[in-house]
Amino acid sequence: MTSYATSSAKAEMSELRRLKSLLPPELQSWVTVEGTTEVNPSLIRCEEIGKDQVEIQIDLIKWDALAMDQRNLLFWHEVARVQNDTIPKDGWEMAALAIGLGGAVGELWVQDGLLLVLAMALCGVSGWRLYQKNNGGKQVKELLDADEKAIALATRFGYSLPNAYKSLGSALKTLVENTPSKGQRSRYEARLSALKRSANKAKTKSRNEDSGF
Repeated sequence: MTSYATSSAKAEMSELRRLKSLLPPELQSWVTVEGTTEVNPSLIRCEEIGKDQVEIQIDLIKWDALAMDQRNLLFWHEVARVQNDTIPKDGWEMAALAIGLGGAVGELWVQDGLLLVLAMALCGVSGWRLYQKNNGGKQVKELLDADEKAIALATRFGYSLPNAYKSLGSALKTLVENTPSKGQRSRYEARLSALKRSANKAKTKSRNEDSGF
């Protein structure tokens, strides 16, 4: 008799294979899909794990609670982030900032003006890069752009445009309802509001085209 653990593991592997098949052909050689092993992980995230290699990581326990169409559109959102090159990269900024600050303190002690300037310049560059990476407005725009491309990917894989919008909207609404973090919830709400506006524009455009305007 097959144990529950074995059945669960088979179901998870089957879902990962299914998601892999939803990758556009041009991404399949360098994007992998895996279940996350982190403690208290995000539902789904992607990260660069090596040169020309990206991994989409999924919390399969939370994932299993979503409907199939919801999963597909959330997955394509992450795929869109890969295509848009907006995934987190291995950050050098914090290390550079620490080196720069350490160097600045050291040069103040030995009073070497040129090295102090170089250390402060390193602090400035790394600090600016960290600000850009953590800028809230920029992050939200990247998420909205990825949602739009996820809709396009869904139509590429056979969804009608209304069903693509409906599926992603339903997924975002579910995440809003089930997310305790106020900051994360506000990002889902912003994405849901933008998606509704985009869907209304698409509906109006379709009506105008059907009526010959």
